[in-house]
Formats: sequence, C-alpha cells, structure tokens
Amino acid sequence: MTASTLDTSARTPLKGWLAVLAVTLGIFSLVTTEILPIGLLTPIGDDFRITPGTAGLTMTLPGFLAALAAPAVTVAAGRLDRRILLCALMVVLALADVLAATAQAYWAMLVSRVLVGLVIGAFWAIGSGLAERLVGPRHAGRATAVIFSAVPLGSVLGVPAGTFVGELLGWRAAFAVMAVFTIGVLAALALSLPPLPSRGATRLGVLREMTRGRATRLGLLVTVLVVLAHFGTYTYVTPLLRQVTQVSPELITVFLFVYGTAGIAGNFVAGAAIARDLRLTFLAAAGLIGVAALALPFLGDSKPGALALLVVWGFAYGAVPVCSGTWFARAAPQAPEAASVLFTSSFQATLSAGALLGGMVVDAVSVPAVMVAGGVIALLAAAVLSRARSA
Repeated sequence: MTASTLDTSARTPLKGWLAVLAVTLGIFSLVTTEILPIGLLTPIGDDFRITPGTAGLTMTLPGFLAALAAPAVTVAAGRLDRRILLCALMVVLALADVLAATAQAYWAMLVSRVLVGLVIGAFWAIGSGLAERLVGPRHAGRATAVIFSAVPLGSVLGVPAGTFVGELLGWRAAFAVMAVFTIGVLAALALSLPPLPSRGATRLGVLREMTRGRATRLGLLVTVLVVLAHFGTYTYVTPLLRQVTQVSPELITVFLFVYGTAGIAGNFVAGAAIARDLRLTFLAAAGLIGVAALALPFLGDSKPGALALLVVWGFAYGAVPVCSGTWFARAAPQAPEAASVLFTSSFQATLSAGALLGGMVVDAVSVPAVMVAGGVIALLAAAVLSRARSA
C-alpha cells in the first residue's frame, strides 16, 4: 500500500475536496495579504508620508522572508504533522493582519510584513504540494490547478476588494477584514484536513542536490526572470493607471478585477496546456507579459487600451505559478516537498527583488520606465525558453 493510499483510503472524495478547498482558501489568504499593498500603495505612502518606492517595501519584505522561511521552516519542522503546522501558520497570519491594521508607525507595518513573509514561505512550500495526499493520484492534477487558482483569485477578488474597502473605510480596514477572513480559514483547515504526518524530513542536502540538475537550473533562471519582470512592474500598476491613464480610484478597482479575472482563465488554460507542452506554455506566458508591459506606457494613455493590455497581462501571469511549480515538480519527482520548497523560495525571493528594483527605477526615473524595463526582462525569459529543449 502506497503512502498516498494511506492518506486517502479512509476518506470520502467529498472530504478530500473540502480539504483541497481549505488549502486553496489558505493560499488565497496568503496571496491577498501579500499583494494587498498593490492596490493601497498610494494611501499607505500618504499616511506614513513616504515615497511610492519606500512604500514598495511592504511588497519587498514578505517575499524575501518567504524565500528564507520556505527551506528553514520545513527543515526545522522535521516530522511534525503538516496539519498542525498549517493551522499554526494561519494563526501567525491573522496576528500579522491585526498588527498592520493597528500600526501607528511604518516600522510596525514592516514588522507585520515580516510575519507575513514567514507564513507565506512555509505554507506555500507545504500546501502547494498536498493535492495528491488529499484526493489521490487520479485527481491530483485537477486539485493542483484548483490550489494554484488561489494566486489569480487573490488578484481578481482579494486585491480589488481590499482596494474598495481601503477607498471606502481606509487602508487599515482592508487588513482588519483579512484578519477576520484568516481566522475563518484557520477553522476550515482544522476541520477538513486529515492528519498529515511528514513523509520524511526535508533536508538541505536534498535541496542542494536538486539545484545541480539542468532542468532545475533552467526552471530557476526562467522563474527569476519572469517573476522579476512581473512584480517589478505590476507592483506599480496603480500609480501608472493614475498618472498615465488618468483612471479614478473607483475605476482602478474595476481594472484590477478584470486583470484578475483574466488571470483565473490563464491559470486553468495553462493547467490543460502544460500537459501537452510545458516549455511552450511557459514561453507564451513570458512573451505576453513582456509585450503587455512594454506597450502599457505607450498605449495605456487611453482607458480601453490600458484595459485590453491588462487582460493580456493577467491571462499570461495566471499561467506563471502553475508553469513554474510544475517545472520544479517534474525536475524532482522523487522529492515533491523539496521541489515545492525550491519553487516557493525562488518565486518569493524574486517577487521581492522585483518590487525593490522596480521601486528604485520608479523613484529614480518614472513609472513608465519601469514598465519598459520589466517588459524587456520578460521577453528575455521567453528567449531563454525558445532555445531550451522541451520539458
């Protein structure tokens, strides 16, 4: 009897899918909390009297900490039941949201974002690879697509809703709402997840061995380039819509909603497409992000033009997490949790680097300039994939 059979034999399909839904909601809560400042960057900066680039640290810190937390927490957790660990991480996330909602100084806000980063790294590394254990190998592919749909859902529902609440009641209220939501997710995880004993502690030696493989190194390079390009630009899309497109704060919520909706479609289209050709799917996503980011400063001065480009961008980015995660999983099928750790670390570190470098370009040059730079980097990722062998 296999380990997956042991995990699912005593559970009905309904219980397995409820557990998948709970994990999806957990990642949705993480993603929304992490990228919530994108829609609130201007009011946060105004409240603390800081520049948009400095306010971008609220995006930078969580990613860097997540990159460190993914291997550190999973290694330190050893053989601790993953159900207990995931629930504990939700408690910390709720506390981080409360701290953000009550922060009276910018340093307190940054402490909150440090806690968010710690949770993201550990939860993503464990939760993103649980599909097979929850519903069995037969439905693992579909369950993985559902779990990864939390990423675009965070954009389509979380960020626009947070932006709306922020415009209506103040940006702090958005984080307070997330604290309440996270407590609800904690209850869902506690009630639906089965015991999830570790299948062997993740060791640093396993991670080092993975990075020596050609497929893993190519996946790292492309993930770094695409995520750097995306978050170096998308972090500052709200200032661009205000400055270049002249979009009102209320309409920005609609634009972000449309972007996120396209992202959900991209996620599920990619989930089907990667079964045929993972490399080509990843290449198309990188190329479309590059084209959209490059064109936005030039064609985004009209509302229809900006909206059309955001649809293309959102659709393309919706494919990125599932492409990257699948790439690492295929590169190391014998160590699924280690593959999830490497995916999470590379993704989150580059997310932060993108937001940080993007902020530097914004402060030194302009918002349109960072869009052009990010577009070029995304096209470079597409070029790398065009020269690689099929994965």
